[in-house]
Amino acid sequence: MKLLIMIAAMIFASSSCSDAQRPSSGTSTMPDEKILIVYLSRTNNTKVVAEMIRDNVGGTLVPLELENPYPENYEATVKQVVKENEKEFLPPLKTKIDDIKKYDVVFLGFPTWDMQIPPPMKSFLSQYNFKGKTVIPFNTHAGYGAGNSFQTVRQLCRECKILDGFSTEGGIEKEGVLLAIKDSRKKEVQTELKNWLRKIKMVE
Repeated sequence: MKLLIMIAAMIFASSSCSDAQRPSSGTSTMPDEKILIVYLSRTNNTKVVAEMIRDNVGGTLVPLELENPYPENYEATVKQVVKENEKEFLPPLKTKIDDIKKYDVVFLGFPTWDMQIPPPMKSFLSQYNFKGKTVIPFNTHAGYGAGNSFQTVRQLCRECKILDGFSTEGGIEKEGVLLAIKDSRKKEVQTELKNWLRKIKMVE
């Protein structure tokens, strides 16, 4: 009898562990190990959205980090980003993806900077071969939308299947509003996000 109880406990523990690795909400249409979610986030709004995506579809979540981080001062960062865009400079990345070939779907998350895709995300897209992959952009902004960032993703991933992107309002750093996607606003974004994931057929 004791042996049977031990076996039942082991089975329950194994089942619980497995469930913890699955998406917590929704049913993903892709195997978890085939999905990569890469995001750049300065005020954590894009990070929150990236985590929501992971909770719905599973996958590997990777923050994009630079070898030389941007200044903490907002105005200094704005000036640096403008110069990088003008010179088409691609900042070196600290983040490395060991085997990008194993991923079929790549979510790309970033804020709108200078009405464009941030230079670090351009660096990431230039470093890896995305041919044949499904690439899905998502974006946070300060009220002005995604700018031309989604078009840039299409230009840099010409041999990919690009799905419709997701864009939602986040913080307004220049006004001191940093993490905005929280509390009631977070619930609103969760609903928007789930509807989007269903629309692009990433969840059932």
